[in-house]
Amino acid sequence: MCGIVGYIGPRNVVDVLLDGLRRLEYRGYDSAGVAVVDDGRVVGSKRVGKLANLEQALAQSPLRGSAGIGHTRWATHGRPSDTNAHPHLDCAGKIAVIHNGIIENHAALRAELMARGHRFASETDTEVIAHLLEERYRGDLPAAVRAILKDVRGAYAVGVLCADAPDQLVFARNGASPLIVGLGDGETFVASDIPALLAYTRRELIIQEGEVVVVTRDGATISTFDGTRVEREVNHITWDVRAAEKGGFKHFMLKEMFEQPKVVKDTLAGRLRDDDSVDLSELGLDDARLRDVEKVAMFACGSAYYAAAYGMYLIRSLARLPVELELASEFRYADPVVGRRTLAIAVSQSGETADTLEAVRVAKAGGAAMLAVTNVVGSALARAADATLYMRAGPEIGVAATKSFTAQCVDMVLLALHLARLRGTLDPELGASLVRTLRDVPSLVDQALNVNEEVIPLARRIAKAQSMLYLGRHVNFPIALEGALKLKEISYIHAEGYAAGEMKHGPIALLDENVPVVVVATRSPVQEKILSNMAEARARESRIIAVVNPHDDRALECADVAFTVPQTHPLIAPIVNVVPLYLLAYHIADHKGCDVDQPRNLAKTVTVE
Repeated sequence: MCGIVGYIGPRNVVDVLLDGLRRLEYRGYDSAGVAVVDDGRVVGSKRVGKLANLEQALAQSPLRGSAGIGHTRWATHGRPSDTNAHPHLDCAGKIAVIHNGIIENHAALRAELMARGHRFASETDTEVIAHLLEERYRGDLPAAVRAILKDVRGAYAVGVLCADAPDQLVFARNGASPLIVGLGDGETFVASDIPALLAYTRRELIIQEGEVVVVTRDGATISTFDGTRVEREVNHITWDVRAAEKGGFKHFMLKEMFEQPKVVKDTLAGRLRDDDSVDLSELGLDDARLRDVEKVAMFACGSAYYAAAYGMYLIRSLARLPVELELASEFRYADPVVGRRTLAIAVSQSGETADTLEAVRVAKAGGAAMLAVTNVVGSALARAADATLYMRAGPEIGVAATKSFTAQCVDMVLLALHLARLRGTLDPELGASLVRTLRDVPSLVDQALNVNEEVIPLARRIAKAQSMLYLGRHVNFPIALEGALKLKEISYIHAEGYAAGEMKHGPIALLDENVPVVVVATRSPVQEKILSNMAEARARESRIIAVVNPHDDRALECADVAFTVPQTHPLIAPIVNVVPLYLLAYHIADHKGCDVDQPRNLAKTVTVE
């Protein structure tokens, strides 16, 4: 989710770059930088923090040039700092690189480059690209870019500037990282999103996966990674700036829901080995200590708590460890029993949630090993923890969590598999099967989003409901809780998530024709039980809205309305099953005219108790 900007033309390049980065600020970032070619040299400036810090530095030490690249960073490798900010240079200072995405094999490449004498200045995965180019560049920059792309693995958009080639910029895209070229009159622009271009041109070329684009003042030349020329029709941008920020979606929340397939792919990147095992060597927590763990204590708040609940089921089932789960706000006051053989796991999108940070303090004081699951490199939680597992969801602008919850759930699966392998509790065949299933999850989530149009008419019919009940069992119970929370947060309709077996212990008294019941009823070992719960609710005249798998006649018979999602392993299914619940909450809130992105009384990050 980093911001990329490039420019070549007669204007003051720094002014254009800063303006473009400013228009991409809505994407979120932790540092910013620019590099330009000036009189045969690459010169630049970069600063941690807001763009204003970079602007201040450039006001004190102005740069000028005819071609340049700019970047706002959302950290994935290396904490936010001036040094880790982009652009990154080669040893000679002649090649500058910016990068959006993840280089999966960066550690191995870095080791090889250092063995050959290269000096690294940052902790980032990006810097390996600059040093690879240093070795391959022999006067033909596009050829060098194509050559090094054979060595790197991952999903990325890369921009390259070279002092010896001041009349061109070279960009490449692999995977889902967006890249757009804007065509002007004697000038050309590049950006990772449309808003950066709109003040200058509405003529665009969309760079697709597996393509390299060479940008000059006269336009752009597109080719495949193997050098085959590509002809691309020029598009005319009709969106206004606000619509462009949202990618044409009505709200950021809807856009972020449709980003879930990419988020899953990014969160898995580099963590699944070719032998169908999980690689979490990045944790930095000693394997021996993890093997020594006798108990897991998990805590979080809000949606992160429900992701932790999903993780609780997985760790129990796969790693065969006892797990205690508490709300962070309760953990700190509950006199928890933790010790050196306790693994404490804190989950927080922002890494700044006050209650969670206080719970971390309590757990560490008790001697527990502290593992953070967070989305923000360098956050307070990441700094306080002994080890960190990052989510790689990118910035989330909508206050109600969607893609970050999905990323947390993916991390829970990875962590449970990792613990199970270390402890020897995982059947090798099951472990390999789950890893193979994980590889398919980005596609499965993408397919689940296809129910979007089906959800809209139902949302309009039930938008006047005063209360709704959400039911799930086993690993789908946390998904019912999350679905109910989303409805409450953005539509202001009262909703409760329940373990379906508890319905007869009270909530069934609420049911009548005015209380819709949403049920996660996909195939699983407990499906028989939840079908019985659906029949019980239907007998009280509640409308049954079910999430089901294809061709499941028994589930369809129990439902008044069904949303079909692809079938997968029951332990992985919650990552797919949550999608229709998000869409239902969104379309109900949108129909009611609620402020979906900024619901009343809520903040994105709760930094007070």
